[in-house]
Amino acid sequence: MSGNTMGRRPEIIVRHGLARVREAVSDFAAKSTSRFAILVFSFLIFVFTMLFSLPIASADREVTPIADALFTAVSVICVTGLSTVDMATHWSLFGHVLVFIGVQIGALGVLTLASILGFVIARRLGLRQKLMAASDTNPLRSHHGPVAEGQAVRLGEIGNLLVTVAVSALVIEAALAVLLFPRMLLDGINPWDAAWNSVYYAAMAFTNTGFTPNAEGLAAFENDYWFLSILMLGVFLGSIGFPVIYALSRNFRRPSRWSLHVKLTLVTTIILFFAGALAFILLEFNNPETWNKWNLWDTIFQGFFLSAMTRSGGFSTVDIGDLNGSTLLVADMLMFIGGGSASTAGGIKVTTLAVLFLAAFAEARGREGVEVFRRRIPQDVLRVAVSVVLWGATIVALSTIVILQMTKAPLDHVLFDVISAFATVGLSTGLVSDLPDAGVYVLAVTMFLGRVGTVTLAAAVAASQSGQLFKRPEERPIVG
Repeated sequence: MSGNTMGRRPEIIVRHGLARVREAVSDFAAKSTSRFAILVFSFLIFVFTMLFSLPIASADREVTPIADALFTAVSVICVTGLSTVDMATHWSLFGHVLVFIGVQIGALGVLTLASILGFVIARRLGLRQKLMAASDTNPLRSHHGPVAEGQAVRLGEIGNLLVTVAVSALVIEAALAVLLFPRMLLDGINPWDAAWNSVYYAAMAFTNTGFTPNAEGLAAFENDYWFLSILMLGVFLGSIGFPVIYALSRNFRRPSRWSLHVKLTLVTTIILFFAGALAFILLEFNNPETWNKWNLWDTIFQGFFLSAMTRSGGFSTVDIGDLNGSTLLVADMLMFIGGGSASTAGGIKVTTLAVLFLAAFAEARGREGVEVFRRRIPQDVLRVAVSVVLWGATIVALSTIVILQMTKAPLDHVLFDVISAFATVGLSTGLVSDLPDAGVYVLAVTMFLGRVGTVTLAAAVAASQSGQLFKRPEERPIVG
């Protein structure tokens, strides 16, 4: 055997081993996309925790405590926006770049990002990559068994959707930054800081994260309606979901061709936006700590701004802790609902709420099926909607009880911050910064569960559906 052949044997063995590892990972991802998503999310959080704890990541070049580094990593990857440190002053340029990269990864979604990378590397989109991306855009696909193709995005259109995801994220954030940049120059900010802040704010708006690059936050822009309107636009575009953006890009002028998912998402989002604004205006207009200082027009605008931000945006022009208790409760409900499915927003999602209300109306009218927009919603979708709300409420309740016991803080403040964490909103009454390390870890787990999604968690824990060849005797318990 020649020396050249002997020298190539280790290289061949390494290549063969890497190929087997790639195949094993690919098989695992194809068989259990939910567990794969949780695994990758966990790995990313671990990596970013290590990076945030490095001295180079902090402005004072000191090691960031592990609790703060972990919480920041979870908040960034889960695009939440909560923090235990001052995000504007604690991190160095390296730390801010980590934040910027992390929110982009978290916003696109792990499975979608993996599919995009696979497409870029292999120059084609295989069935496995399509299935992974499909599970990211429609959690119902994570369940085994046949799935009807009457979806927001069909499996054959996944390739086009991935292009839409990548392009829309880039184009929308760039457009938002261009709109914000001259405004910051007019406010007297130097060109370099204005450019960085514009890009940063644009990313935090579209990803629904809510971090601010300046220490004073939005205080300097509380009366700048152009600036705040651009933020609202970015939050709205990020919260409606990539499948909706894809559908609108193809059939914007033909609403008759919109899928049921698109219609429910847009209608429910608009209703909640106006209903939330009206509630905030009525509850907060005479609060001397918040809006009493503004005139009628200012109050109306701030009502709409807060309504948009409680849906997952995370920006605020007032101190949340100064809001009335009734206002906090309305905000809790809006945050828990969140935005659209497969979006950068969190919560149980607007379509979940719509399906539950439609089911309740159908039951009240004595109708057996749930119908809307001349379409029938199948029972499995209703069961998933009920499961999402139940598990979401359970997570919020348990986390609230634990943190209440730890801090003895007021219930309305604890509940608000817990729901903000679960729904990846990022607004806070000030409780987060005062939490002990144990409370920080509890809230970090709450953020993780909220972003990964209750449907994904349920599908990850459950084994593949097994066919049942028999049915138990039916019996009706008393309900209600």
